[in-house]
Amino acid sequence: MEHQDPMFEEDSSANQAKAWIQENLRIIVSVFIVAAIALGIYSYSQRTAMLTDDESALLDTKGDEAVLDTEQEIGMTDTTIKSDVKTGVVVTPEQSRETETSFVEQAQAGDGTTHLARRALAHYLEKNTDSSLTTEHKIYIEDYLRKNITYQETVTTKTSVDFSKTLIRQAIEKSKALNDNQLQNLKQYSARVSAYR
Repeated sequence: MEHQDPMFEEDSSANQAKAWIQENLRIIVSVFIVAAIALGIYSYSQRTAMLTDDESALLDTKGDEAVLDTEQEIGMTDTTIKSDVKTGVVVTPEQSRETETSFVEQAQAGDGTTHLARRALAHYLEKNTDSSLTTEHKIYIEDYLRKNITYQETVTTKTSVDFSKTLIRQAIEKSKALNDNQLQNLKQYSARVSAYR
């Protein structure tokens, strides 16, 4: 019986593994490339999903330039607000009611203060049409409303927020005072809001 040197066996299996890798290198590289592409597509789709209505544009004006940051409102869904040709938003009666001095918006699942402000503006514009308002103006207005309401807590389905008609008129007037650079800056955010497309 022959006794093989353990070093020789190690070299032999290492050589076999090396030979197998060399023979199958194309397949191995192809698998890694496909996996990298799949991971990239998945990562991109996740990032794109976060940039839709799940992030609302928020406005801070600094000097002559409008600067926007984003607000993530947890649990938002794209199905809570649908587009309408006239106002950009369809609202059911259970979600809103009008008083003499304000619009009271009832939050639905997935809503945040920006969604509520968007609905209040839509209700206001149903009764007080203003064809001079562009999508960028509306983005500014809903952000202005969101920042200037008294309600600053987490929004739940039990939340109702009052949007004063005076505050809405004030936001509209301020939006009309924006310069071209500010409106141009708002375009990057208005493109993300499906209710205004």
